[in-house]
Amino acid sequence: MKTYTVAILGATGAVGREMLNILEERQFPVENLIPLASGRSAGQAIAFRGETLRVEEAQPDAFRGVDLVLGAADNDTALAMAPAILDAGALFVDNSSAFRMDPTVPLVVPEVNGNDAFQNRGIVANPNCSTIIAVTAIAALNRLSPVRSMIASTYQAVSGAGVAGIAELEAQVKALSTGEKPVCQAFPYQIAYNLIPQIGQEVNQGYTSEEMKMQNEGRRILHLPELTVSCTCVRVPVIRSHSISLNLTFDRAISPEEARQAISTAPGCRLADDLAAGVYPMPLAASNQDLVYVGRIRPDLTNPKGLALWCCGDQIRKGAATNAVQIAQLLCPAE
Repeated sequence: MKTYTVAILGATGAVGREMLNILEERQFPVENLIPLASGRSAGQAIAFRGETLRVEEAQPDAFRGVDLVLGAADNDTALAMAPAILDAGALFVDNSSAFRMDPTVPLVVPEVNGNDAFQNRGIVANPNCSTIIAVTAIAALNRLSPVRSMIASTYQAVSGAGVAGIAELEAQVKALSTGEKPVCQAFPYQIAYNLIPQIGQEVNQGYTSEEMKMQNEGRRILHLPELTVSCTCVRVPVIRSHSISLNLTFDRAISPEEARQAISTAPGCRLADDLAAGVYPMPLAASNQDLVYVGRIRPDLTNPKGLALWCCGDQIRKGAATNAVQIAQLLCPAE
């Protein structure tokens, strides 16, 4: 069996730690694992396959002899380290947004456009978490008839803002229960018992950077350069897993029955669609696993060629860590 020396860039963050779990769960053929992070995290203990490893500082010379780098760091770190990674001859699967819109870098969701990964020049980009969840949910429908437009509303868990987001929600709930004033640091407003309809900064006619990712990244992954998307991103007081409402317009009409059949056999999806029985996707059900749950499939009453649906997925796993490891499994086979 072929084995690989693997480095995780950003190993102490939420996504980096999840990458360690996914590598172990999926029995990725790791010969040596090198956890890398900033200087302030160097020396921390990381558990992997029953062993304790020490985090090393991410420096250009840290990639010598490495076959695969899984990136879980920020844009600046990814851009700074990419030349050294490529010089070392390693494959860089990066979860930051640094390379997502680079036309020379494949942007890949393995269940949707896995073949694109093989066109890499040493770097493969992991898409935005909400984009991954949405395109996984609709890829089978797009194969039935091309999607021409999409209205998306995302309901994004606080863990999308990292461990600080989780801690802030929990602290605010506790403070409010005792009559104390909640402290806002990770988010601009109180998130406990509230919704915040802004994620990212305005970049285009009132749309934020997070909202434009659904269109810009969706076009690349689905191979639909003319796809138009109107997206609203909302932070919600949920710990884990993002939920997305989608209204899709196709070239031809697709019945709900046809859609259910396609999604029921689609890679990476689980159909959860029985309204009468109270069966539909929810964040709690979708958490801590890798399938995208899809349900509430029904006609769009405003468009004869439209469908509406609701989907949920774990944004730390399938929306980030698992997707990156799946890309690595495509490109670094065990045999």
